[in-house]
Amino acid sequence: MTTSRQVGIVGVGLMGHGIASSLLRAGHQICFLEHSGNQPVKDLLEAGATPLSSGREVAQSTDVVILCVTGSPQVEAVLFEPNGILAGLKPGCVVVDCSTALPSSTEKVAARVTEAGGRFMDAAMTRTPKEAAEGRLNLIVGAPNALFDETLPLLQGFAENIAHAGDVGAGHTLKLLHNFVSLGFSAVLAEATAASRKAGISDTALLEVLGAGGGGGVVLERLRPYIAENDPSGFRFTVANASKDLGYYHTMTNELGVERGVAGAVHALYSSIDDTTLAVPEVIGVLEQRR
Repeated sequence: MTTSRQVGIVGVGLMGHGIASSLLRAGHQICFLEHSGNQPVKDLLEAGATPLSSGREVAQSTDVVILCVTGSPQVEAVLFEPNGILAGLKPGCVVVDCSTALPSSTEKVAARVTEAGGRFMDAAMTRTPKEAAEGRLNLIVGAPNALFDETLPLLQGFAENIAHAGDVGAGHTLKLLHNFVSLGFSAVLAEATAASRKAGISDTALLEVLGAGGGGGVVLERLRPYIAENDPSGFRFTVANASKDLGYYHTMTNELGVERGVAGAVHALYSSIDDTTLAVPEVIGVLEQRR
């Protein structure tokens, strides 16, 4: 039986809310930072979660703090602001960063957490809010072996597939690689679908041929509901987040000194879309209206 732990969550958005509800079901004690960007939390409160008004209070109340915010600037803010997490960090407290972040920032963040007496791991997420609510996320973890082994039972409370990518920073690095591939495939499929429709090919025929051939796979299945029924819910990831993650990928590959020509084209496509609130599948509709 998993030992109950005191867990604080910063960022109760679409993904963080699912993590919180899953950990409550697993028997952990949960508190969370009150924030205007949180999803409705009535169900969490009814299940026993405690709202707190500052990062300091969250850290003082827990032995594990999970960050589920937008990116590196937000991670640094919630940790280092005057009344932030580091101000209340208890010795040995584990900070688990589930955000999508820039690896070079992650390494600096980890160093400051360690200097403050805490321990740090990155545990980048894939999958969607649906799987978060079901406790079935995929996690890509960067952590020392001993910390990974210690924390694994807790991570299993909200994740189904957990890959240990290496030491601190490896999780965020592999997540950016993953998102580049996923968003790159999405861009290719979006352009192909727009061209197919302009050519008068039925969506049914396109999906049949791609699905049985080189276009088959997870990304096509996420786009399928939109192509077939104009339903974007299969890939609830916004153009804004796509552009942000591809921007991080651009920075990372620049720091690594590796080729990024394809990534540049993919980034340019998402950056060219004015309505950044659109979900990734809706890029298809935008492309249909062009030229």
